[in-house]
Order: sequence, then structure tokens, then C-alpha cells
Amino acid sequence: MRSEFAGRLADAFLTSKLTPLLLAGALALGIYTVATMPSEEEPQIIVPLADIYLPMPGATPKEVENRLLIPMENVLSGIEGVEYVYSHAQMGFGLVTVRYEVGRDMEESLVRLYATMMKYADRMPPGFNMPLIKTVTIDDVPFFAATLSSAEYDHATLRSIADELRVELEGIPEVRDVAVIGGYAREIRIELSPDRMAAYSVDPLIIAQRLRGANVNVSAGDFTKDDQVVRVTAGPFLQSARDVESVVLDVRDGALIQVSDVADVIDGSEEVSTYTFTGVPGAALDPMVTIAVSKRPGADATELGQALEHKIETLHGRVVPQDVAMEITRNYGETAREKVSTLKAHLLLAILAVGIVVALAMGWRSAVIVMISVPITFALTLFVYQFFGYTLNRVTLFALIFVTGIVIDDSIIVAENMERHFAMRDRPLRAAARAAVDEVGNPTILATLTVIAAVLPMLFVSGLMGPYMSPMPIGATVAMLFSLAVALIGTPWLAFRLLRGAHSGKEEPAYVLEDTRIYKVYRKMMDPLLRHPTWMWAMLGTVVVLLLAATTMFFTRSVSVKMLPFDDKNEMQVIIDMPESAPLEVTTALAEDMARSLTDIEEISDVQIYAGTAAPFNFNGMIRHYYLRRGPHVADIQVNLIDKSERSDQSHDIARRIRPLVQRVADESGTGASVKVVEVPPGPPVLSTLVAEVYGPDPESQTQVARQIRDLFESHPSVVDIDWSLTDAQTEVHFVIDEEKAALSGVAKASVARALQMALGGAVVTHLSQPEARTPIPVRLRASEGNRSGIDRLGGLHVASVNGELVPLGELVRPEYTTAPQVVDRKNGQRVLYVTAEVAGDAESPVYAILDIKKQIAEIELPSGAHLGQLYTRQPDSVEEPVMKWDGEWQVTYEVFRDLGIAFAGALLLIYALIVAWFGSLIAPLVMMTAIPLTLVGIAPGHWAFGAFFTATSMIGMIALAGIMVRNGILLIDYLESRRAAGIPLEQAVIEAGAVRTRPIALTAGTVVIGAIVILFDPIFEGLAVSLITGAIASTILTLIVVPSIYYLVHRKPHGAQVGEGAESTMQPKPETT
Repeated sequence: MRSEFAGRLADAFLTSKLTPLLLAGALALGIYTVATMPSEEEPQIIVPLADIYLPMPGATPKEVENRLLIPMENVLSGIEGVEYVYSHAQMGFGLVTVRYEVGRDMEESLVRLYATMMKYADRMPPGFNMPLIKTVTIDDVPFFAATLSSAEYDHATLRSIADELRVELEGIPEVRDVAVIGGYAREIRIELSPDRMAAYSVDPLIIAQRLRGANVNVSAGDFTKDDQVVRVTAGPFLQSARDVESVVLDVRDGALIQVSDVADVIDGSEEVSTYTFTGVPGAALDPMVTIAVSKRPGADATELGQALEHKIETLHGRVVPQDVAMEITRNYGETAREKVSTLKAHLLLAILAVGIVVALAMGWRSAVIVMISVPITFALTLFVYQFFGYTLNRVTLFALIFVTGIVIDDSIIVAENMERHFAMRDRPLRAAARAAVDEVGNPTILATLTVIAAVLPMLFVSGLMGPYMSPMPIGATVAMLFSLAVALIGTPWLAFRLLRGAHSGKEEPAYVLEDTRIYKVYRKMMDPLLRHPTWMWAMLGTVVVLLLAATTMFFTRSVSVKMLPFDDKNEMQVIIDMPESAPLEVTTALAEDMARSLTDIEEISDVQIYAGTAAPFNFNGMIRHYYLRRGPHVADIQVNLIDKSERSDQSHDIARRIRPLVQRVADESGTGASVKVVEVPPGPPVLSTLVAEVYGPDPESQTQVARQIRDLFESHPSVVDIDWSLTDAQTEVHFVIDEEKAALSGVAKASVARALQMALGGAVVTHLSQPEARTPIPVRLRASEGNRSGIDRLGGLHVASVNGELVPLGELVRPEYTTAPQVVDRKNGQRVLYVTAEVAGDAESPVYAILDIKKQIAEIELPSGAHLGQLYTRQPDSVEEPVMKWDGEWQVTYEVFRDLGIAFAGALLLIYALIVAWFGSLIAPLVMMTAIPLTLVGIAPGHWAFGAFFTATSMIGMIALAGIMVRNGILLIDYLESRRAAGIPLEQAVIEAGAVRTRPIALTAGTVVIGAIVILFDPIFEGLAVSLITGAIASTILTLIVVPSIYYLVHRKPHGAQVGEGAESTMQPKPETT
């Protein structure tokens, strides 16, 4: 009998000396890969994103929109690969954010952006300053943060210490950037006195001009004298506050007028614009500064985090005084190490557990074979991961755990069949080995290809979720191919040596299928169905009813659908947005009150308050632009929790307890503050969980619709942290310059504006020269706080005329009180107003919040009498009337499940095509694929029983099970067809196929279940585990009954047409032949 490809391949390596070398080499390669592969907690996601800062001094938001943003959007949207163009206009400033498609090459994207900006630079309007383009990538996110705090030192001293520490940390290899957040940098402050300036006839512009002119030091050249070249310099630079005080402004009647005559010069820290504190809720908070470190692309977060920790420890007591407390508040390298170590342990546990299952079912020798095959497969898979630039992270390791039960299947099938053929003792040992591999080789190859066909289409999931999912289809595909190679080369070599005892054993009788317990049980179960086709139809009808019942669980919300479940992190943030008119001190006091309200939350280890500035941002903050939060009306509270191993509640449950506490403080303050509790998202971040984008033909109709939507959000019990993109009304004083009076007084209009800007807002006119200083020391010109705290004080400022006389500012301007214009937001060329919220409570998924609210939103009446339209997947094409689009997590959920649905359909088509090509039948694939929907019978009730969301990872498990179940069907039908080809009657062939394939199919299910159990308690991959466990159990049981039954119903002949194949045929089995 001629051997098939699988048998010839196995036979070639069966006694080869090369085989053990290949196995050992693969293991060594895996050990090397694990030792050298960089590790991090989350996968690297390339999202080319650039912020374009567009200053246009004095322009209103409307003017910025029309003259800058709209032309810029038209240009930028035409760049290849640009997915979104967001823009924002406020007084005197515009911001355009360009976001490319996920996975685009970063450098190429930026080159295109710069080239486009330069190409259309001539179209920029007059009065426009050159833009600043800043790229933002995942590597800009600080992965490490440490605080310096002390009750004995003020913010300025701590900042000085932090600057010294920053320089030391920047010298560590693989460090990309070190930022200091909080504290007050050294600054030379020139506090102007309007009265003294008036007395000496000096205005701010003259002072600024003289200071710039005095701060020079130039190389004048050189000359030769006494055979030597002498270098000549002229200067020097301003080097101290005394030098600044001594700068001469004018000479009057032989007397010098110096800076010290008209202003107070202070060598100290910059004026307070931020407050940063740290401490334990309920205790006194200490001044603090934070060091935030980001790493270079590709750097190992674990190793770099350890290097930073070691460096900080060695510098404590040398650069950092001993009485300054140093606390590491973020180290994603350490969390990555813990996560990777835990997952490695889980992976090892899964392999051991699978080995135990195989040992119980097939004996310890078979277990040894399997235990050797799996590490070899994973070793080669990890090498491929590293070759393509992947790191060891939670997703890549979960991918290996995910496929543990799948990759082991090939070796189980080969080893189990070789043991069965050895026990039959009907041919020589080597011939038996070759025949055993031949028998299952082709169906194993086909089955492997069907599993690959099931998971590979997931590689094409688009958007931010794509990089999160890609390691799974890539890892599963690579692992399946390697497992097939190991099963056809390594497993036969091992089985030939470890299982040969079954062939030579004389004390046990030869293997006879009909004498096995599995055959007897399976025959007892199937005989009644085969004898009574009506019973078989009833059984199939019952299965259909169970399938329909399982499906209805999604529509009745017995099983909730969510993109990803909540993760369990050791940090979260409280974001505070006060009305724009709120002073810094009021904002800080509210943040402190909120921190004190958390006293009873025992899981909190400490908090940091950042008032007037942003806390170190994470990936979520990068997408939401939290790093741009500045101003006296904003504050962040960084909440750090004790390690998850030391608490029972997950971080989401703690966040739900924190939210009412901080919200009550905000409500009782009467400040109108908006407060949000922001958790680290488990997957791709979005602007907010629930986002309503309101488009309209004019701002008034947009605002009216958005206000009604906001009210509806507030009426839903599970919708919290509601906000919108409009700013609160802020009083603005506009100094209108009387051009006639200014002209008669000989004062230029621009001089009045610049003098007012310098006195009120301040201006850095030059810098001090101190080579030993770690940071530049600015010299800032500004009126003292007391002289700029009211209109009457500002009116006392004097401005020099062309003839040198000073004119009081109050005589040239008149104040007008107005309301500051609203900001403008745009998205992809259209004006938009955002209404945002989070979802927490009974409806944890935004999908159900949308279902609950959409009917009420549809009843919103527009000025035209029509009702508000709602879009779910795209922006409106036109905006003749207001229209709303749902966005946020819903958009990601829609895209992910849409892509997974397409991937599932593509997987089914690929599987069908593969089976048709292999079996040459259009009907056989349909019979085998009937096992696919049976997984839902277990998956839906399983999610209900575990109280788990049906998530994207659940869908991944369902798709993977499709390949596994078809694999089982192939093994069944292939053997069934071979028995019929040997002349066995249909009924007997059905029983024999089920009996022979029950053990490998059950072992496949068992290994899948065991492999999934270790990830059952992970918040993110719980859905995947539930799908694999419950789906595998239910569908395996049903597959062993339903697939043979359908095959029987399709192929049986009409009653009386068979000769010698009656019911009695099941009672007189024909001995199995090979």
C-alpha cells in the first residue's frame, strides 16, 4: 500500500539522527528568544498623530476657524492615509490634530505632513505666525513616574532638586525624555511700579528694549601682539539680579535711571501658576514635583524601569536630600514584568494541566510526548514573534495560552492513533507507525488548515483594535503550522520510542474496537437514533430549539454585549474642570476637598493633586489630549491603589465607589465644577465612553439640540460624568483704544496694546547667563500683582509718546465688558459639538444606554418641525438641519464586531472551500460545518452563568471554536468515509467513526478547556475563556451526536433499498481493517 505524504514524511524522520537535533535546537531557540525579547504590559500601537499649533494673536474663534482651520482642513484631509482631522479654535489660537490610519509608517506620515504644510505655506493669512508641529506617539507616554515631596521644602526648592535629578536620569541609555511636572522654576522677576515709572517717564516698552540691548556678549575679533593672537570679546551677558537692576534706562540731568528705580527685581521662583501636592487621603498633603520618563521605541520597559529605580536609589542622599521623600507612582516596566511573569506561569500551568489530562486518558508516555511537543511549538512561535518586532506583552502571551489547547491537538491525534495501531499488532512496528500517521495525516493537515482559516481573517480587524488583536491570529496561525510540523516529524519519533511497548506486549490482548468501553457506550447512545430516524429528527429539533433559545439571550439582555470588559488597574484619575473664570486657589481647594473625601476608600495608597497642569498622561490621555490641560480652572487627581493582589475589589468597582463621593463635593461647593472619574481603558481609548456628536447649520441650533441631549443623558441612571465641549460664560474686559486720542497724544495703537500685554500678561524679555544652571533662567517683565488686579490699576499705567512724554493708559482706552466668545470644534471639515458621558451602573455597556435613550432623542423637535436624526456609523453628508451621530466606545464596538463578523463569514467561506477541495463534495462540508452554530448553545448560557460580558474576545473564542469544531467534524467524516469505502454498512460506519474519534475529540475539548481555565479570571480575556470552555464542552458533546446523525440522514437509502444493511447490521459488526 502506497504511503501518503504524511506517512512518508514521518517515516523519513522516524529513525533519523537529525530529528532530536531539530527538537533540541527549537527548544534552545525558544530559550534564547524569551531571554532577549523585550517585555512590556501592552502591545506597541503605531498611531501617527500630530498636533499643529496655529497662533493668530487677537483673532476670535470664528476668525481662526474661517481663516485658518477650514483652509488647513481642506489641505490636510487630502494627505494619503489621514483618517481624522480634528480642529479647535479659541481666542487667538487654533489647534489641528491630524490622525493617520493605525499602522501607518510614522516617519513617512510626518514627511507627508511637513511637505504638505510647506507646499501651502503661501496660503496662510496675514497676521498668522508659523505653526508648531508636534508629534505624539505611544512612546511619548511616560511609562515611569516618581514624586519628590517634603513638608520642609517649598515647590521652588523641590523643582531645583528635580532638575538636577532630571539631568542624571537623562543619561541612562534608552531614556527618551524626562519631564518635570510641578514646582516653580527659577526666574528673575521685574515687578513694574506704574507710579515710579511715571515719575521717571519710563514705560514698559523702553525697559524691555534696554534689557535686551544690555544682555550681549559678542566675539569682536582678534589682534596680534608680541607674537600672540589675542581674542577680543565685548559684553558681558547679564549674570545676576544685581546686573539686571543696574541696567541703565536713561540719563536725566547727569543722573542715571536704572531698572531698580522703576521696578523691584526679584531673584526667586516664577509666579504661582500651578499647585502640586501628594499624600494619603485624610492626612496633610505635602508639596510635590513629579519626574515623568518616557522610553525610546523598542526599549525593554522592564529593564529600563529597573535601571531607573536603581539610579534613583543611588541618588537619594547625594543629589536628592534624605529628608525629601521619593515615591515611584508609575512603573509600567514593573507591571509588565509582573504581568509577563504571571502569564508565563499561567502558560506553564496550562501545559502541565494539559499533560495531566493526556496522562489520565492515554498514559504517562503519551503525556510526555505532548509535553515535549508544546514547548517546541511555542519556542518557534516566539521566535517568529520577535522576528516581526513583537514584544512579550499580555496580548502575545495570551495568544499562546489561547492556542495551547489547539496546538496540542495535532500531537494528540497522531500519538493516539499510533498507540492504537501499535496495540493492534497486525504489522511490523515501523509499518504500523507509518500506517497510523497515514491514516490521520491528511485529515490532520486539512483540520489544521481549517483552524488557520478560522482565525486568520481576524488579522484584518481595522482601527485601534487591530493591533490589540493581531498577535492572536498571527500567533495562532504560526503555532498551528509549527504544531503540524512537530506532529508529523517530532511526535512520530517520540511515539516510536515511548509507545512501542503496546506493540510488543504479549500480556495484553490485541486491540479490538468492539471490546472498548467507548464503543459500547457510543453504540448504546446512537443505536436508538439509527433504528428510529424519527427520534433522530426529534433530537435535531431539540438542538435547534436550544440554539434559538441561546440566541434570544442576547436580545433579552440576559447576556450583555460590550466591546471589552473593565480592566483591573492600580491607578485612575479624577478630572476636574471648573468654569473658565475660576481662580487657581479655588480649583486647588476643591481638589483638596475631593482628595479628603476619599479617606474611607481603604484601597487607595496615595493621591497626587495637579492643579493648573496635567498629571503624567497615559495612552488614554494621549488620545484625549489630557497633556494639553493647562490653566487655573483645571485640576487632576491621580489616584493610586494598592496592588490588586492585596485587595478584593477590582479598580472599576472602586471607581464606582469614588464617583459619588467626588461628585457630592463638587455639588456642595457650588462652583459649577464638572468632575469625571477616568479609568484606564482595557483597549483602544476614545474621547469618552458615550459621545453624542451634534452637527448643525449654525451654533444656536447645535447648542439647543446639545442641551436637550445633555438633559436626556442626565435622566438615565447609568449615564454619569456628563459634560459637553462648550465652555462656561466668562467675563471679558475689552480695552477699546480711542484712535483719535492716541493720535493726538502721539501714541501708536500698537504701543498701547503691547504695553498692556506686557504689564498684565508679562513677557520674557531676555535670559540670565549662568552656565552652571540646569535650565534657562528667564527675565520676566510684568506689573506687580497689586498693580494689575483691577481696571483702575491698569488705567494708571503710562505709555510713552513719540516726543517722550508719558500718557496715562486710562486716557487712551475705555473698558467694555463682554462675554468671551465660545470655542469652536470641528471634525473632518464639519462643525461639531460634543456631549460626553461615562456609563456605570446597571447598563455598563454604552450599547444599552444608546438603546434606552435613542427613542427619546428621536423625539427632539427641530426648528423646522422635523425630528432629530441619528447616525450610528458615519458623519452626516450635509447639515441643513441639526443631526446627531453616536460615537465613543460605540464606534469602536461597531467597527470591531463588524470586522469580526466579516472575518467570521470569511472564515466560513475559506473552511468550506478547503473541505470542498479536499473531499470533492459540496454536501460533506455542510455536514461538517453544522458543528459551528452548536458552539452558541454553550457560549451564551456560559456568559450568563459566569455573569460575563460578551466581548470582542468572546467573539474571538467563538471564531476559533468554529475551526476546532470543523476539525472534529473532519476527523469524524474522514474516518466514516474510509470505513464505508472498506465496505462497512452506513449504520455501523457511523458507530465505529464516533467510537474511534471520541477519545481524540474529547481530549481536544479537554485541552481547550484546561488551557482556557488559566485565563478565566483575567478581566480582559474572561470572555475568551468562557467562550472556549462552555462552547467547547457543549459543542463537543453535540458534535459527536449531531454531525454523524446529519451524515446518516443525508446518505441513508430509502427503506428497503439496502441489501444486507438492515437494522441487524449494527448488531453484526465487521472487524475493522486498515
